[in-house]
Amino acid sequence: MNLYSAPMIKAVVNSLLLSGVLIVVMSSISCNNHRNNPKSETAETAEKIIPAPFDADSAFSFVKKQTDLGPRVSNSSANNQCASWLENTLKRFTPEVKVQSFDAKAYNGTILHLKNIIGSFNPGADKRVLLCSHWDSRPYADNDPDMANRRKPIDGANDGASGVGVLLEIARQLSLKSPAIGVDIVLFDGEDYGSPQDEQSQVEDDWCLGSQYWSRNPHVPAYSARFGILLDMVGAPSATFTKEGVSMYYAPDYVNRVWHIASQLGYDSYFVNDETSAIIDDHSYINDLRQVPTLDIIHHDPTTQSSFYKYWHTLGDNIEGIDKQTLMAVGQTVLTTVYQEK
Repeated sequence: MNLYSAPMIKAVVNSLLLSGVLIVVMSSISCNNHRNNPKSETAETAEKIIPAPFDADSAFSFVKKQTDLGPRVSNSSANNQCASWLENTLKRFTPEVKVQSFDAKAYNGTILHLKNIIGSFNPGADKRVLLCSHWDSRPYADNDPDMANRRKPIDGANDGASGVGVLLEIARQLSLKSPAIGVDIVLFDGEDYGSPQDEQSQVEDDWCLGSQYWSRNPHVPAYSARFGILLDMVGAPSATFTKEGVSMYYAPDYVNRVWHIASQLGYDSYFVNDETSAIIDDHSYINDLRQVPTLDIIHHDPTTQSSFYKYWHTLGDNIEGIDKQTLMAVGQTVLTTVYQEK
């Protein structure tokens, strides 16, 4: 994901205003809240939350398999190996697997050969939920404290692999117990190939290339879903996930729904009720281009300069920094949310 400063966030909001998105939403906010509201607060409070089964050891093994391949930078051999492994792993859990192969131009003119990998459950169901994460890793450790490391690729254990590991375990569980609705798991490529922090890029939207492509070219024509959940950096010890600004703008009721379920499951130390600034991540394009209300479960750390976890875009983002309890908190919350949908 790309971290935007306050002026950059303002520019993004202004661009949305010009496109009419904010004007439409602000003029019909009561209709929007009604449309996105899955249940009334009274009904939600009274609803019995049944914890979904989730195996944190299995999720961890899926994370480790990715990092064992090394940095999964787009166009690399490790990226190709990981794509094949992801496709074959999803096929163990559902026959409905598609690979979107496409080319995209990076900020520096490099043509990236990218693959979005998609697994679907209950493909015939009209009511659907979107779950997503990115599976590529950053080509530059451009936030590393050692300047000598800043052009080295990272393992991306937390930033990429953790979300994918959780989603693969969710896919395994869905193969054992079918949900009442349709579920689409989309793994995006090319999310982290944006320009280095110390280079001034002249290219707009040079991050999140896979989600931009999928949002314009979904795997099913005219694809829609009730809501979406993006997982990004969900494996660090004692991680905290706040109610991020873009999520609260486009999908506030679903954010509150997920955070309520997390609290009912005993994970409120992870899912805190603080609202924090908007960031540009894969969910931004899904919301804007595909118009599926999508929230981002992403690690927020107010003690770091980036506001992300301390090893973000550094060589320290490796498998030693992945905590099974955090994977459990996120995975069980998301899977329980899916099973609660009717």
